[in-house]
Amino acid sequence: MARERLSSRLGFILLSAGCAIGLGNVWRFPYITGRYGGAAFVLLYLLFLVFMGVPVMIMEFAIGRAGRMNIVGALKKLEPAGSKWHGVGYLAIAGNYLLLMYYSVITGWLLYYFFSFISGSLNASFTTADVGTYFSSLTASPSLQIVLTALALLLTAGVVIIGLKNGVEKITKVMMVVLFLLMLILAIHSCLLPGAGEGIRFYMKPDFGNLVHEYGFSESIFAAMGQAFFTLSLGIGAMAIFGSYFDNKRSLGGESIRIICLDTTVALLSGFIIFPACSAFGVEAGSGPSLLFISLPNVFTQMGGGGVWGAVFFLAMIFAALSTLIAVFENICAYWMDMKGWPRKKAAVINFVLLFVLSLPAVLGYNVLSGIQPIGAGSTILDGEDFLVSNIILPLGSLAYVIFCTHRYGWGWDKFRAEANLGEGLKVPSALRIYCAWILPIIIAVISINGIYGVFA
Repeated sequence: MARERLSSRLGFILLSAGCAIGLGNVWRFPYITGRYGGAAFVLLYLLFLVFMGVPVMIMEFAIGRAGRMNIVGALKKLEPAGSKWHGVGYLAIAGNYLLLMYYSVITGWLLYYFFSFISGSLNASFTTADVGTYFSSLTASPSLQIVLTALALLLTAGVVIIGLKNGVEKITKVMMVVLFLLMLILAIHSCLLPGAGEGIRFYMKPDFGNLVHEYGFSESIFAAMGQAFFTLSLGIGAMAIFGSYFDNKRSLGGESIRIICLDTTVALLSGFIIFPACSAFGVEAGSGPSLLFISLPNVFTQMGGGGVWGAVFFLAMIFAALSTLIAVFENICAYWMDMKGWPRKKAAVINFVLLFVLSLPAVLGYNVLSGIQPIGAGSTILDGEDFLVSNIILPLGSLAYVIFCTHRYGWGWDKFRAEANLGEGLKVPSALRIYCAWILPIIIAVISINGIYGVFA
């Protein structure tokens, strides 16, 4: 059977951007930026995004396009005879499952908050304490979370069942366009709020003294490196699968830069939404993971027309989260279609049921299984799953792709460059070989080691 292809270059760019754009952009980026000093941190983040994100993304796309299969099949096809590089592919597929096991739960929370604002259940009568209790009551209810998680997975599987072009590509295109428009509207509204000026200055006027004020310069550097690396969803083969659907008319360097620019635009827009709004209503923007489900709902309940703005904001968050869910679920289904010959519908239905069951520990970790704290006191099963993906699987996968594409005992630099440079557009220069082969792997390894040490230190 002929392999499916995307219908357009725009579809490839928006699908890949949709995979990269997720809660790392619209949730983690603002609170990390708030914690580590604002504009100065943003400059560091952008610098590392260029030097780390671009080359790794090109490599993952190149593996997928050259292999014309999922990450396991592509590595099997491209690896030297007798080598076992495809074992990395199995780790990547496991990472896809782990990611969806908790990402679907968080997407369910987003759905709940959207329904809460649009129905008026969360409104101006809520005090700050009430808003905190509202989130606690959600996580304390296994039955409610199970229904919401099932709904998130059902929406995801439904899109994938429709097909690559008419489902995954077409629907993600619409979601991405609407996401950009919603975030632009929200950013303009936030910037026009009385008292927003201080938040805008914090976000736009670099003060490198802020980088060392509380956490120290070295920790701020590692935080910027980590955010730049993890925001792009590299290392689990999700980009490789879209590379396998892309034609040879355009080189991969230029397309990767365009995708990263879209990803970065969403991250920056999220800052223009959150920092001015938090400044206007006296909310701490660096308040950590609670920013999205406690701090920001407090802003919306105080804001005129807050029910509407809250609903619009959480709709945008749902689109950001669903774009990642759909991309990763497509990658999982592609593995079973490629390797076992399953039809698309069978792969989607079986994995919907499997992922629903696998997501239950993350749901129950906030209530029935709250005594299980895998990475220290106060942590949850969801935190443990996120740690495995973000601190181990993503960097290990990316490190393996870099070595595979730059060394002779893998695919090799010359073959990688030939594939990446096929078609019109920006080319990968041969002068980057030393950086990609020796410096970039060290950077990735250091980020990973620091991330693991930071959790258990």
